[in-house]
Amino acid sequence: MKIIINDIPPSNNKYMGNSNSFHAYSEEKKRWEWLVRGSVKKPKKPFQIAQVRITYFFRDKRRRDPDNYSGKFLLDGLVKAGVIEDDSFSNIELRLQGKVDRKNPRTEIEVMEIEQAAE
Repeated sequence: MKIIINDIPPSNNKYMGNSNSFHAYSEEKKRWEWLVRGSVKKPKKPFQIAQVRITYFFRDKRRRDPDNYSGKFLLDGLVKAGVIEDDSFSNIELRLQGKVDRKNPRTEIEVMEIEQAAE
């Protein structure tokens, strides 16, 4: 499953350490949950275990740290949309990438179900 959103979520630095930004953070989180939900076709049942690859296509080559683009808003949106069961370590393998596309900045999310081994 591939999801393309023509925007990039804010860096975690925008809200970290700013005690006055809780309302703004909550609103931005809701907005991203809706962007994800509106961009995805819900599977019949959520993936129990999945690989989630998030690629950010930034407008410029400025240095950015992956930990500031952890995918929090996006993963929560995938859970709310019923794509993945849970976004914990035991349920997802997360891969982050940053690339440059000056003309078309965006976020691409690829979700691939991982088959569970028989117990």
